[in-house]
Amino acid sequence: MPPTLPNFSNSVKLKYVKRGYQCLVNHLLTFLLIPLMAGILLEVLRVGPEEILNLWSSLQFDLVHVLCSVFLIVIIATIYFMSRPRPIYLVDYSCFKPPYTCRVPFSTFMEHSKLINKDNPKSIEFQMRILERSGLGEETCLPPAIHYIPPTPTMEAARTEAELVIFSAIDNLFNKTGIKAKDIDILVVNCSLFSPTPSLSAMVVNKYKMRSNVRSFNLSGMGCSAGLLSVDLARDLLQVHPNSFALVVSTEIITPNYYRGNNRAMLLPNCLFRMGCAAILLSNRRKDSWRAKYRLVHLVRTHKGADDKAYRCVYEEEDPQGKVGISLSKDLMAIAGEALKSNITTIGPLVLPASEQLLFLFTLIGRKLLDPKRKPYIPDFKQAFDHFCIHAGGRAVIDELQKNLQLSAEHVEASRMALHRFGNTSSSSLWYELAYIEAKGRMKKGDRVWQIAFGSGFKCNSAVWKCNRTIKVPTDSPWLDCIDRYPVHIPEIVKL
Repeated sequence: MPPTLPNFSNSVKLKYVKRGYQCLVNHLLTFLLIPLMAGILLEVLRVGPEEILNLWSSLQFDLVHVLCSVFLIVIIATIYFMSRPRPIYLVDYSCFKPPYTCRVPFSTFMEHSKLINKDNPKSIEFQMRILERSGLGEETCLPPAIHYIPPTPTMEAARTEAELVIFSAIDNLFNKTGIKAKDIDILVVNCSLFSPTPSLSAMVVNKYKMRSNVRSFNLSGMGCSAGLLSVDLARDLLQVHPNSFALVVSTEIITPNYYRGNNRAMLLPNCLFRMGCAAILLSNRRKDSWRAKYRLVHLVRTHKGADDKAYRCVYEEEDPQGKVGISLSKDLMAIAGEALKSNITTIGPLVLPASEQLLFLFTLIGRKLLDPKRKPYIPDFKQAFDHFCIHAGGRAVIDELQKNLQLSAEHVEASRMALHRFGNTSSSSLWYELAYIEAKGRMKKGDRVWQIAFGSGFKCNSAVWKCNRTIKVPTDSPWLDCIDRYPVHIPEIVKL
């Protein structure tokens, strides 16, 4: 057998060749303009100042022409500035930190499962295997109603959980920003599975005695990606309502959705979903730019609901015994991969440097004309973003995106640690991850953050934020009491 060939992709020479190619293509316009400007400068120096003055004096300015030119410039500038979309600033945000009394260690979770499902040992064994490989830690939390044996998922208990998580996050946000409830012009609340009457947004309006003309919206049934959908809705509203504040609240209420049956596809959410909530303050006022943490650059939404498999891969239904639960399809990861592919195809041209776009184009042409079996080129998104917040839906989700996007362990550290400390908090998980990056002191002025979320339907949504200022380590972060312990090593299997 011939000797094993070396890994040429790790060659130092090839690395510098790739860097040289990236530098050349990304700054091609600069490299072309420098010789041109140098030639013009040399020509001016060669002509001499006297000839330049003679040329200037020979020019004749007609008053009508000057006024028409100035008027035209003013019209063009006015149209340009009026047609530009208003900048959307993320002033600040707050994440709910569950009380210590709601903590659910693995031993407690399994003990309760054995008592609840004592007639079905296979379901208990299945949940144990899921927990061992989940990537969750010992400090994740469930609401008080789930701690009872058996659980008591009443409407009153669900409202109590909603008030706890939502009001705590909003109170903390108002304290951080100094904003009063009367200042809020737009309110968007998203919660996928719990949709009471009056709505959760009405609950917030009632609690904080908001103005009667506040524009409130309540989004339900939109899955874990609803947080970015809410931001998108708030952005559109801020474009047509100047000098406004928008409050976005993202949460998932666990109490009424605990599955008490034996269907394995429905038992999986019991093992992964935990308490969480985030409150985000957005503004379109330019005077808020100095204190805002981030500016929204892009938001791209992809919906694969036209495909039947994608539509049913996360589906609320009854099991054969009539117990309601959320069923997760075996095709979930494949469908998520297709949704991600469509999403990055849209967002790629908006954020990638020219060097990566050219490589992608050449590979696409090669596949179409020469070799259809050639693997598609995956752009290097690390050149476009400094930080990545991948929805902490589960260990498999993070592993798959890290592999497909060719990210390092540090790039997915925030997602893994948020899953370990807080579990899958649904639509609010992206904000716990962003809080982790800030708590580590890694967020610098000019950094770009890519948030990626998946949701039922099936949807893949992306948001790109640019950091307005270097962010100091927050003193009110949900990570405050444990950030010194992170990152932690998460084994492949935790034996229970």
